[in-house]
Amino acid sequence: MKVAVVKYNAGNIRSVLNAIRRTGVEPLLTDDPAELASADRVIFPGQGEASNTMAHLRATGLGEVIRSLTCPVLGICIGQQLLCAHSEEGDTPCLGVFPELRVRRFRAAEGQRLKVPQIGWNTLEDISSPLFDGLHAGDFVYFVHSYYVPDCAEAIARTTYGGVTYASALHSGNFYATQFHPEKSGAVGERIISNFIRLCHD
Repeated sequence: MKVAVVKYNAGNIRSVLNAIRRTGVEPLLTDDPAELASADRVIFPGQGEASNTMAHLRATGLGEVIRSLTCPVLGICIGQQLLCAHSEEGDTPCLGVFPELRVRRFRAAEGQRLKVPQIGWNTLEDISSPLFDGLHAGDFVYFVHSYYVPDCAEAIARTTYGGVTYASALHSGNFYATQFHPEKSGAVGERIISNFIRLCHD
């Protein structure tokens, strides 16, 4: 099993590599298009700012490489957001793997105080994917984000914060994504990464 992690100008990559190793798989950190194309699984993780990250992906050609992948791909945090069509962060056109989805910023309702970014543990609800085999609605995972994908048909998990119920995980074709950080989510996150690596995919 060849599990490749996309190497680009994003934070939090090292913890993803360590989380994959805990499943018994040695990951490959690479920005080489041939290595990514030949991988059995690709993980597109990270923390960062949308416009700068997209500029890097376009300049290096990595954006088109990611879009062209046919193996199962898992986007994490900024990875999920950049797989969408557009982000309010920097008014940024993104990769469009989820072509109808637009990323929005958390905003407090009138008279409400809302802490942004959301930092900390929150629950997964309405889980509906083999990505979550062995898990249950109400399980906690770890989030760090100011932007979110509104609830949509592609949602395979939902989370509520500040009165907003949003898509905390997505799936379409061979692409999966999580807004939360499975690599920081303890045993629940480890199970999600393990499930992703062992997904059956035609």
